[in-house]
Amino acid sequence: MLSRASILGGGCGVLGAGLCHDRDTFADRVAAWRDALRFRDARVVGVLADNSPQWLACDLGIRAAGAVAVPLPPFFSDGQLCHVLGAAGIDLVAAAPPDRILALDVGFQVDGGLGDLSLLRRPPVAGIAIPPGTSKITFTSGSTGEPKGVCLDDAACMRLAATLCELLRPLGIGRHLSVLPYATLLENVAGAYAGLMAGALVMAPPLAELGFGGDSGFDPERFLRCLHEHRPDSLILLPELLKGLVVMREFGARLPDSLTFVAVGGGKVGAGLIERARAAGIPAFEGYGLSECASVVSLNLPGAQRAGSVGRPLPHVRVRLAEDGEILVAGSAMRGYLGAESRAPEVATGDIGEFDRDGFLYVRGRKKNQFVTGFGRNVNPEWPESLLLQSPVLRQAAVFGEAMPGNVAVLVPTPGMPDAAVAQAVTQVNRELPGYARIHAWLRASEPFSAANGLATANGRPRRAAIESAYGGRFGDALGEMACHASQS
Repeated sequence: MLSRASILGGGCGVLGAGLCHDRDTFADRVAAWRDALRFRDARVVGVLADNSPQWLACDLGIRAAGAVAVPLPPFFSDGQLCHVLGAAGIDLVAAAPPDRILALDVGFQVDGGLGDLSLLRRPPVAGIAIPPGTSKITFTSGSTGEPKGVCLDDAACMRLAATLCELLRPLGIGRHLSVLPYATLLENVAGAYAGLMAGALVMAPPLAELGFGGDSGFDPERFLRCLHEHRPDSLILLPELLKGLVVMREFGARLPDSLTFVAVGGGKVGAGLIERARAAGIPAFEGYGLSECASVVSLNLPGAQRAGSVGRPLPHVRVRLAEDGEILVAGSAMRGYLGAESRAPEVATGDIGEFDRDGFLYVRGRKKNQFVTGFGRNVNPEWPESLLLQSPVLRQAAVFGEAMPGNVAVLVPTPGMPDAAVAQAVTQVNRELPGYARIHAWLRASEPFSAANGLATANGRPRRAAIESAYGGRFGDALGEMACHASQS
């Protein structure tokens, strides 16, 4: 169980909404949440709110009360939220504002509140089988529409936080800025927990303050202003956020000189983007992980990095490759999936990887995403996609080719980029690929891939089935048009 001596180890504590909460004040907030939840005999508690010190205090208070914490991603649809509330048997929700939960009409009623979070309660749900020892259930939508519940215990989360704390201790990180939603395990555990355990000041501003939300989805200039205001030593970024930062820097924007460690994960990064980041003065380090292992599994570090790799496995995990190259992870495995009957000793990641002779891990693509072209060649789409995404012209890409005479890319260009610039970027990428993996035709997406439109997961990974459903009817015409242009030239 959490204590002041462990997760609240030292330093200033948590900063958010203009207020700095020192270690003891923050510990008192955690204790207040613990007592409030014990008084209500809460068993499974959901949290639906923006990033803030109160979110973290509530999350840690749930664990201190011996209840099960279930972060509720704000980006989930109403249907997905209803599924999560029912599947996990959530009997109490801490929410700000409470309106969205109440509007679902699934039996919750307001039962007081604490700080700026309302407490919504309903009678306990019977018949929900949660694996013994579970302290947190994180729901990941992955590549399908129905969220899947990953059940974790305190040991897995705290072991990861302690490992990262120890590995990064030489860097002297004193200020961590939380950029990703706390509903994502990567920021919750690898960011906030590890930062608090290291005695750092964890800065938890509302996501809108960081530039998220509004009509454009993300405002890079506002994000840059926030970096200068908070002057963090460390960040955790998704690849698309790193790319935005790199592009701004390449166009002359100034970054705060405080940045010491920028971890990048949640999707394929590519050596080219990391190299561009380093050239721009951004200390970016790619990592790899999955929810089933409490997030991070491997990570590049200062003095232990290899371009194109996702680093060496962390000391507390054991990673091996199956005969077909699938990455298997043990030593930090989940308790099981919600509703599953048994727990496997290893997590089969579904990713294809390989090690170099120095122990650095390389992720080559998703096992299930590999397609076989009409000419019988195997292609992992992440390969051409990673090269496409190194171009400043493109923001997102999804490549398809199953049983087709050529490969088709659905592309989301950087706003304002004309088709001619996109075509040139595709041509440059094709020079680096063998014929069977090249992009033979491309389509311009009508809108970015996002969790809101169902074309991407919360971490920005393309939902291939959804994208193919939306654009697949045009693949044949695109290939025919490109073949016609080729014959005329």
